Amino acid sequence: MNVIKTPPVTTKEGQLLGKVEGKVSVFKGIPYAKPPVGDLRWREPQPIPAWTGPREALDFGPSALQSREACIAGGGGDPGKMAEDCLYLNVWTPKTDPGAKLPVLFWIHGGAFIIGTGRVPPYDGTQLAARDVVLVTFNYRLGHLGFFMHPELEKENPGGPANFGILDQMLALEWVRNNIAQFGGDPSNITIMGQSAGAKSVLAFFTSPLIREKNPFRRGVAMSSYVLQEKSVADAKLAGVAFAHHQGVPWQQATMEKLRKLDPEKFWALPSDSGNAPSPIYGDSVLPQTIRASFEAGSQLKLPLILGSTSDDSSVVSSFGIDPATIIEKLGPLGEMIRQLYPDVNDDREIGRRMCRDFVFSVTPRHLASFHSHHGAHAWRYYFEYRAKMLAPRQPLGVPHGGDVSFFLETADHVPPTGDLFGDEDRKFTSNLVDSLVQFLRTGTPGPVGGVAWNEHTAESDKLLRLDTTVRMVDNFEGPILDVAQMVMPLIDSFAKPPPPALPKASSTSSTSSTAAKGKPRPQATP
Repeated sequence: MNVIKTPPVTTKEGQLLGKVEGKVSVFKGIPYAKPPVGDLRWREPQPIPAWTGPREALDFGPSALQSREACIAGGGGDPGKMAEDCLYLNVWTPKTDPGAKLPVLFWIHGGAFIIGTGRVPPYDGTQLAARDVVLVTFNYRLGHLGFFMHPELEKENPGGPANFGILDQMLALEWVRNNIAQFGGDPSNITIMGQSAGAKSVLAFFTSPLIREKNPFRRGVAMSSYVLQEKSVADAKLAGVAFAHHQGVPWQQATMEKLRKLDPEKFWALPSDSGNAPSPIYGDSVLPQTIRASFEAGSQLKLPLILGSTSDDSSVVSSFGIDPATIIEKLGPLGEMIRQLYPDVNDDREIGRRMCRDFVFSVTPRHLASFHSHHGAHAWRYYFEYRAKMLAPRQPLGVPHGGDVSFFLETADHVPPTGDLFGDEDRKFTSNLVDSLVQFLRTGTPGPVGGVAWNEHTAESDKLLRLDTTVRMVDNFEGPILDVAQMVMPLIDSFAKPPPPALPKASSTSSTSSTAAKGKPRPQATP
């Protein structure tokens, strides 16, 4: 098959040759940082140096190291070639005209910060590029390579970062700001958007002091972010010591030189007593406090923000260590009160499933949107219930976690599980939804969806757009349930928090548990 290459595009690092696919130009596998290997492991990502001569950008770069099986099972697809050298991005654009000034969508993939890649089919940018949008996807460090703290690392760089994966994301965005005009994009009109871990990353961008003064983006979309808090630096250090011990480096003998020589291919199969999966960490230079605390205090960026969830987001809660079948019993007296919130359900498993959906996912958009608007910013909420007409019988519990992504990115017509089951009614719904999103990318205000205006949510006016076969705005959606959910946020945090990692008996390291930020049923007036 003949490849039609694009004319050279000149970036600050050098020239790139992409591929012409129909009316869209695609540039794949663009390095945005030096390979984070060897001495650069567990350090801030370093800008990529200039290269000489045109560089072909025809194939995706390696994905971050992860479990291939878990990535496929998660619904995204095969991550392809994987390597510790994984900091690459991809650009889809309808025109490589520096004067085009098209809106830019910077997509951050999900996957619980342990799986995922920017190369999988649901994130293909062909359809959005056809709407005069420039789409950027990318990879960032995952797992223990992306989120790590250890006493030796703290000694090496006191007060330094632990969220290396978030720093990768920030450098990728900086690369986009510096170069996207050459691909037809407007560097002053970038929207950051992500789902699940990607949504948590979007919110980290809103709250990190490292990015607050740089003004690198204009607005955000956080899809199915979860209520669970980030891990404290103290807990992360314990997990780091346990991780190193299980890799054959006990804490008494640990040095960063030894840790940086460990084989990263062995990082993914750890004993269950090594603590929960790597995740964002608060208390470092990237996130001095939790995301939730930042929104509650009003220290986040006051930029337009869309937040939403799906009708069966709880399909993924087992990955957080929560068993819906046992959660009601574990709640004790509170469990009886929870039962009363679902009077139409008698089965504890189903109550637990609904509780996980509402208390882990549905509550987050309302809680953060309320504080966001309370502190002077614009916020919109959605609840995604739409299922492709022929697929609905196979999804009796609703739209699973991540099931909304391919609709918003307009790829549902081409990827599983919807691709072969899509009809004209589904295409019309998708087109209306993407029309609204594209208006948000261009103007900072989402457009109507199928003629239904998308009204703002505020702390005083609880508004939500229900996206189903009938699109409608509703007031105080699941109000009593979400009121209770907001009050018990710290309790939900504790349910997913694992016991302290098992350490060698000779270790004198002790756990320092953190106090979760207390949730509030409603924002209160600032004193």
